[in-house]
Amino acid sequence: MTSELKVDKISPASGTSFTLGDSGDTFTVPSGATIANSGTATGFGDPTLTSVQVFTSSGTYTRPTGVTKALVYVTGAGGGGSGSGNRAAGGGGGTAIKWISTGLGATETVTIGTGGAGSSSGNGSGGGTSSFGSHCSATGGGGGVVAGDPVGGAGGVGSSGDVNITGGGGGAQHTATAGADSFWSGGGRGDDSGSDYSDAANGGGGGVSLGLGGDGGNGLCWVLEYK
Repeated sequence: MTSELKVDKISPASGTSFTLGDSGDTFTVPSGATIANSGTATGFGDPTLTSVQVFTSSGTYTRPTGVTKALVYVTGAGGGGSGSGNRAAGGGGGTAIKWISTGLGATETVTIGTGGAGSSSGNGSGGGTSSFGSHCSATGGGGGVVAGDPVGGAGGVGSSGDVNITGGGGGAQHTATAGADSFWSGGGRGDDSGSDYSDAANGGGGGVSLGLGGDGGNGLCWVLEYK
């Protein structure tokens, strides 16, 4: 059964609000028609970006009033480089990108991976995993391996995102080499002077120099909030 209602205004019988339809109902706006939102009504049109939260260390995300959706980027930490005779750079952290349209909690646990430690005599350490609640996560890059022939650390991997990105793989050679890139940042520098360049950031892998392996960069979580 179809029916048609044509009015210029609908107002509540009492108070200041009213309910339109029931749960599960679908209202169709015909082709060529528009809904003009001249006030502060929500739920019409495209989501509106209202705020951003950035986490560079573990903590708790708190959803602001009115926010219902979020676009989350989470990146694992970079792996540490190995700077012994055979030198191998750390891998970059992976990244997951997730659009959360439903199920965004009032609070979410945010874990930020710690960059893997570089080494002057053995393998570099792997970077830690970063995550946003149970929505998405990304592993850290592997540490540089120098047993036998040197092998650069593998890139970390994003998981449960709408887009999952693998970090860059670390290089390996008998001279200095830079650490691998993450989604956000390049890896640490390589240098034959013997300086310890632990300057990787935002999930970048640790570089290696003459006898010294740099630390990987810590992970990152970026939350864009929408109404």
